[in-house]
Amino acid sequence: MDTLSYKTVSANAATVDKNWVLVDAQNETLGRLASKVANLIRGKHKTNYTPHVDCGDNVVVINAGKIKLTGNKWEDKKYVTFSGYPGGQKISTANEVMAKNPNKMVEKAVKGMLPKSKLGRAMYRNLYVYEGAEHNQEAQQPKEVKVSDLK
Repeated sequence: MDTLSYKTVSANAATVDKNWVLVDAQNETLGRLASKVANLIRGKHKTNYTPHVDCGDNVVVINAGKIKLTGNKWEDKKYVTFSGYPGGQKISTANEVMAKNPNKMVEKAVKGMLPKSKLGRAMYRNLYVYEGAEHNQEAQQPKEVKVSDLK
């Protein structure tokens, strides 16, 4: 029996294969989209996934302004921001956030599904969200992936 064939291969920064992926958010539910994008950024879909290494893909999300929310979340969902000063807490509804900056809704949802550590903050930098169908990552030639095909 050859014991060398049973060694567990652990990825590191030098051996990671990072790809560019394009995801269209049009008519997708926010939470379901965010969980699938977080898995892509984290790299959990790869066979060489290693929890302590940033082995995920770079993800470009387009049409963030055309996402859906179910139920009454457009009026009931609250986004809280705090400036750090007394009286600096602001509460906005999903409608208000969507009108001001639709990218923030997708970014905040994905960021909440990543680890709360230095590694999670490094992974979050691999997310690029755009309101419309145009994006600035044409040079990287991202491969388009359908959200329904993701696990």
